[in-house]
Amino acid sequence: MAGLVNVRINPVRPSRCSRRSILQTSLASHLPVRLLTHSFSTMKPSKPLFVVAASLEVSKGTTSMQFANTLPTKEILEIWRSADAVCFDVDSTVCLDEGIDELADFCGAGKAVAEWTNKAMSGSVPFEEALAARLSLFNPSLSQVEDFLVKRPPRISPGISELIEKLKANKTDVYLVSGGFRQMIKPVALELGIPLENIFANQLLFGSSGEFLGFDTTEPTSRSGGKATAVQQIRKVHDYKTLVMIGDGATDLEARKPGGADLFICYAGVQMREAVAAKADWLLFDFKELVKSLT
Repeated sequence: MAGLVNVRINPVRPSRCSRRSILQTSLASHLPVRLLTHSFSTMKPSKPLFVVAASLEVSKGTTSMQFANTLPTKEILEIWRSADAVCFDVDSTVCLDEGIDELADFCGAGKAVAEWTNKAMSGSVPFEEALAARLSLFNPSLSQVEDFLVKRPPRISPGISELIEKLKANKTDVYLVSGGFRQMIKPVALELGIPLENIFANQLLFGSSGEFLGFDTTEPTSRSGGKATAVQQIRKVHDYKTLVMIGDGATDLEARKPGGADLFICYAGVQMREAVAAKADWLLFDFKELVKSLT
């Protein structure tokens, strides 16, 4: 695709409370006018991402009584414990924030973009429509994205590090399947010890002068049903017998279909999307429940 530059950024962003450093020392001031894949240094951050243990938006005590799926059945527990692979959504699941909302807020369009995010996650509009609409509201330049990644690091959800360590100890493969962007997800994967090849996400595209040009529409997660497609590909390529999807949104729920996820676990510790929670095999508010279930 002539005239585009596909830049994958390995960010350095000091946290609001604990700053970290994975800075790209330069972003090639003279980039060629063509689409390319450029991978920066994959060195691990010298300081860990900020893990937030503060109170979250959802109160378990006031919401869990509405649902009958907060206690898993014996069958569901067996599927979970026998999983060969677990795919995690990133925004509002592995991380506390919606990455695109945070980037939009940084660029001055937070409120309008957040409204579109809610539509996308509830399933009321096609994901690709919501993604294009959100980005068009602020058209982030490469320099804005770079600055954002330096100043606002991802905030990791409480308990997720322990859960992923437990899964890896049990020889369960872990994937990040997201409608967000690789530029923001790569440092999360590095911190959690998830192979970069296990990231399935979207990619921002910029021109040779750093101007925003859109996103890569060939990524499966750039459209409705894309997470289901990604999960099906993961399962087929690796011949997994049992695969579980964990997330908070309608696009995560879509992954539970023949050839995809055998089980959908809704994590509502950050965002409660009732239509999604009601259809989940297992609804939970704390990742510690999953850790305990594996011991």
